[in-house]
Amino acid sequence: MGMPSMHFSESLEDPFALERGASAVLDDRGAVVGWSARAQELLGYPAGEVLGRGWQDLLVDARDLPIVRSVVRDAMRTGGWFGVLPVRHRDGRRVEMGFRARAITRDRDAREWFLVGAPAAEVIAWQRDRALLDGLYHRSPIGLVVHGPDRRVIRVNRAVEKASGVPAEAPVGHRPSEFMVDEDAGPAEERVRHVLETGEPLIFTEQSARARHDPGRERIVSVSAFRMEDPAGRVLGVAETIEDVTDRHRARRRLALMNEASARIGTSLDVAQTARELAEVAADGLADYCSVDLLKPVTLGGEPSSGMTGALLRVALSPPEHRAPYQEGEVVPLLPESPQARCLAERRPILERLLSLRPEWYAMDRRRIEIAMGLGVHSLIVVPLVARGLVLGVVSLWRVRHSEPFEDDDAAVAHELSSRAAVCIDNARRFTQQQSAALTLQRSLLPSAASDLPAVEVACRYLPASGEPGIGGDWFDVIPLSGARVALVVGDVVGHGIHAAASMGRLRAAVRTLASLDLEPDEVVARLDDLVSLLAAELEANAGGGSTVEQMLGATCVYAVYDPVSRRCSLARAGHPAPAVSTPDGEVTVLDLPAGPPLGLGGLPFETYDLDLPEGSLLTLYTNGLLEARNSDIDDALDRLHECLTHTDDSLDNTCRAVVEALLPKERLPTDDVALLIARTRVLPPQDVATWQLPLEATAAARARELTTAKLTEWGLEDMAFTTELVASELVTNAYRYAAGPVTLRLIRTHSLICEVSDASHTSPHLRRALSTDEGGRGLFLVAQLTERWGTRYAHDGKTVWTEQPLPYT
Repeated sequence: MGMPSMHFSESLEDPFALERGASAVLDDRGAVVGWSARAQELLGYPAGEVLGRGWQDLLVDARDLPIVRSVVRDAMRTGGWFGVLPVRHRDGRRVEMGFRARAITRDRDAREWFLVGAPAAEVIAWQRDRALLDGLYHRSPIGLVVHGPDRRVIRVNRAVEKASGVPAEAPVGHRPSEFMVDEDAGPAEERVRHVLETGEPLIFTEQSARARHDPGRERIVSVSAFRMEDPAGRVLGVAETIEDVTDRHRARRRLALMNEASARIGTSLDVAQTARELAEVAADGLADYCSVDLLKPVTLGGEPSSGMTGALLRVALSPPEHRAPYQEGEVVPLLPESPQARCLAERRPILERLLSLRPEWYAMDRRRIEIAMGLGVHSLIVVPLVARGLVLGVVSLWRVRHSEPFEDDDAAVAHELSSRAAVCIDNARRFTQQQSAALTLQRSLLPSAASDLPAVEVACRYLPASGEPGIGGDWFDVIPLSGARVALVVGDVVGHGIHAAASMGRLRAAVRTLASLDLEPDEVVARLDDLVSLLAAELEANAGGGSTVEQMLGATCVYAVYDPVSRRCSLARAGHPAPAVSTPDGEVTVLDLPAGPPLGLGGLPFETYDLDLPEGSLLTLYTNGLLEARNSDIDDALDRLHECLTHTDDSLDNTCRAVVEALLPKERLPTDDVALLIARTRVLPPQDVATWQLPLEATAAARARELTTAKLTEWGLEDMAFTTELVASELVTNAYRYAAGPVTLRLIRTHSLICEVSDASHTSPHLRRALSTDEGGRGLFLVAQLTERWGTRYAHDGKTVWTEQPLPYT
């Protein structure tokens, strides 16, 4: 038969109450002597049919007699009974009834039995609900707190007692603020007030619930609350179910910490910055304080040694304002008895849940001892930083004062966190190592400070790229040429790293070689273009293409030659930013010389651009990193550059500094290399240059000797007269023998004595060792022995053979 449905409030009412139950009275012989109206309602028998009759004959079916007789025996023995029995309804059907029977002794030892019955469904529901309430208060693992209308606690169950560690009666009569810390009590009281006033239930609301007697113990609870009302709608209070979810919260927090670590650690390729990110993440989510100590070679990008070291370098400390015995940048001693030393030696995390006074603290000076003793540290985890089999350092995590001690799960999280961070630190270390190697290579390939040249005064700046792209391929050079001239070159190999620096070195060497041939600028750039194409083809054949080829194909440069005698400047460029010229009156112009293609494309022409520069003009060459450093408009960058170059009378160092400060961000280094070369032109005084046209005849050599001796006497260089007139005589004689047209003899006095003989022939003079039987062929050999340097340069209308001799007073 089906069970009647009933509300929870109905099932809690006692079915054996006099106003609800069916009652009957039996005498000691089992005859019915009392029968209630409720009994008649439930079983169908009116009182007249029941009174005086035996209850077993009336109410018990024959098949149920064994069960009933067993119950009667138990009741007779104990004086009472409670349970469910089948009884016979007046219409003959069996009805399950719950009974409560108790013996009543009257006068003269007469005993009667008082029975109260109710439908079995009501009795079972009542028992179940009573068991539920009993379980909620005594056996439920979920806490139960009941608040009265005044929001004071009127009852808690044993789960709350077990979780809080205080007796169940302790919070009774108090509000949350009296047994919880202030930060947690406020939200708890507000939650109860809200439910009490609005009747709106709360479901699974998480909050901190630290007790006043143990404020350092973290406790996170999930709370559901509802308002209690009687059948009349009168508010009785608020009931809260409370589940301790601290472990679940910690697991969720650890997972969030690992996700956060993935996003926050390793944002740069800087060792110190990566260590700082690790310390900040650990201090935010796992410890009160965190320090990262690395082996010193690691901080410099080097390989850590395999053996133990006597000290570590503190690279990061979080929070940074923490007053620790050792601050960032200080050397931390590594004593054998310290947890850090054991951690490094064993390559495993060291967990000290309860940390006592450290023996190694007493090895510090008094000031550090006082700081260490005042920290209140009580729990420590030390984790090694190991990546790719290399030990890089240690991470120390500290908890102080009221924080809970570390647990095994915390050590596991710290180990996972440090393992991930160690890879990032090692990546940064390896990048630093590669960057340092590339920078060393690049700087070794760049020229040293330019010596004092007769043609120009030079100042330069080179700023390597910072950050992930690494070192690039920018370069500059100042190359002395014959005839007191000078070549100025600035170039850029697109790309970064060692390959770019090596490619730059090859190009710079090639430019110097081509410059020594005294070719015109367009010819130098054209031959450099051919060389780059050959190098690119060679690399592609050997490596199957790749980034190195791309770097070579992306090279650009500008090449300029300035003559201090004629004030003529000749320039050519290959896809490079055009130089700027500042005249002494402050006018700045970006030269409109043909751009030309980048080096390596091949088959496209280059052009030479000529202009005359007044003495004191500034010729400024630079790479595109200078104009693009601020990621702003190129025109704006050019305006800034022009403004800095208007002051031509300033020292070149000050001008370079002004350009760098105006165009490069102060807060960070550029992401691309920057090369800047500024040259102030000089003009040789007319009295230091002597030029003569000599007829192409047999007496030309004698005439050359006379003119040379006279000019050197005028310059006070009589001691050089014999050698120089011999050199001039031999060069003029060669021109007379092998050339055509007029011969030009020129002497230039600068830091050295220059002797030049020009003719209209393009025949190259050849230095050879003459045999003893030869009548000639010793002229150039003699010239080479008497001078410091000699060479030949070619022009469209002929060639010039030149020599240089050091002055006696230089």
